[in-house]
Amino acid sequence: MNAPLHELTPDSVATNLLENEQQVITAAQELAARFAASASRRDSDRLLPFEELDQLAQSGLLAITVPSQYGGLDVSNAVLAEVTAILSEADSSIGQIPQNHFYILEALRTDGSEEQKRYFFGRALAGDRFGNALSERGTKTVGHYNTLITPDGPGYRINGQKYYSTGVIFADWITIFAVDTEDRLVMAFVPKGTEGVEIVDDWDGFGQRTTGSGTTVLNNVYVRADSVVLHHKGFERPTTIGSVGQIIHAGVDLGIARAAFAETLDFVRTKSRPWTNSGVDRASDDPLTIAKVGDIAIKLEAATALVERAGRKVDAAQIDTTEAKVVEATLSVAAAKVLTTEIAIEASNTLFDLAGTSSVKLGLNLDRHWRNARTHTLHDPVRWKHHVVGNYHLNGVTPPKSGAL
Repeated sequence: MNAPLHELTPDSVATNLLENEQQVITAAQELAARFAASASRRDSDRLLPFEELDQLAQSGLLAITVPSQYGGLDVSNAVLAEVTAILSEADSSIGQIPQNHFYILEALRTDGSEEQKRYFFGRALAGDRFGNALSERGTKTVGHYNTLITPDGPGYRINGQKYYSTGVIFADWITIFAVDTEDRLVMAFVPKGTEGVEIVDDWDGFGQRTTGSGTTVLNNVYVRADSVVLHHKGFERPTTIGSVGQIIHAGVDLGIARAAFAETLDFVRTKSRPWTNSGVDRASDDPLTIAKVGDIAIKLEAATALVERAGRKVDAAQIDTTEAKVVEATLSVAAAKVLTTEIAIEASNTLFDLAGTSSVKLGLNLDRHWRNARTHTLHDPVRWKHHVVGNYHLNGVTPPKSGAL
């Protein structure tokens, strides 16, 4: 007989109680100021942010999406995206790590049982972190899975191997995505340290270097029946699971763009020399430089505004989860993700265009912004978002129900 869910509880950390959205923004800004000071060193030396993730958990920010009926603040998705952008401007790896955590909480809100919601939302309020064992290699597409969950007495066993397990190395709960004997996708929670779970720190991407996105090996892992959520149900009807996940990714890219823009302003003002034929004494007075800075600033403003607008549409779809509202949110979030992808890459390229040759010195590590932008924007290719949006407007084709939209 399985013990009650509460007997699985990992050790908790003392967490702050955030009471309103302004406190949420302030907490994110205070953490970001701390994280930014050592972000370059973490990237260059690949130092995983264990201490920083502890601080993030203690801040209360990881519980901001818990629904109010379960004791949470249930912030707007616009605020969730802005918190992500604030943290990502400081250190985009730290900004990305909780993306899976918030996606899991949204999937739980959508398809968890009442007992599961009470328990796991309670754990989030206590500061627990949820990591995502989702993506695999060697399957037909990224939407296919070889990891299997099979019945075993009162529970189940899971066998398989995951790649890109962002957040798992820092997590209190390993959230495993697997297909059951009927080829349905499920989401299973097991506590950190569960027998048969091996976490391998082998992520070697040139960007987002400290997300801990390594391999998770699952060898006959036992999972309780009451810790399994039927995740496939979230894509058999209109839901906001994909929109919540995607707007957080947009927030990461927006933060990277802001960081690159801030570096550009500082370098051009204090270190760059004017071009020989510019006729000015300071690089910051070059009219071509000024115009390009204005161009990036305008695009950043547009991307920020669209992320906020998309967040409000996701809010509306969570309250009134009709197909019309969900489609509206999906299209708006897709547009936001396209714009934030474009500005992250353009802003990090422009940093070097305007700062000049001296900005490429290894010791400055300014290339981390481009590396982070290029790596993170590979999530869920935006060329398909263009297609989805265009196909809806031109042919009336409803966007597919997917965690990538």
